[in-house]
Amino acid sequence: MSDKYSGDIKLRPIENESDIQAVVDVWFNTSIKCHEFVSEDFWHSCKKDMKDIYIPNSETVVATINNEVVGFISLLDDILASIFILSEYQNRGIGLQLLNHAFEVRNSLTLNVYEKNTKARQFYENQGFKEKEQGIDEHTGEPEITMVWNRA
Repeated sequence: MSDKYSGDIKLRPIENESDIQAVVDVWFNTSIKCHEFVSEDFWHSCKKDMKDIYIPNSETVVATINNEVVGFISLLDDILASIFILSEYQNRGIGLQLLNHAFEVRNSLTLNVYEKNTKARQFYENQGFKEKEQGIDEHTGEPEITMVWNRA
């Protein structure tokens, strides 16, 4: 019997429309599970822009296992715009591999994370990000934290 969680993790740039759709699906499914304090309707309202604007205009790398997209990271200049891993693949080092890719191609990174997303905040702090400022996400009204990382 095959284990869907086994297999090597491979990182590669998005290549086609199918990859973009897979990234949007990972983003949507993970957003709902990890940000339950934000209305699911909000995430639905963002799907088209994610597919048509944000992902195509960012530098996006996907993580695949057995050719299935299970996570991704999107960079826009020195902004870490998105990093999402399907919940069933979290805590397996995939996020760290994606973040290490970003560390290799950038000298500094800035990101925003919801204050209530304590798991993500801890992950970023463990990887050397420091809190810069606090604010409110203009789209959701949720408190968020801006964090920065600089190459030592």
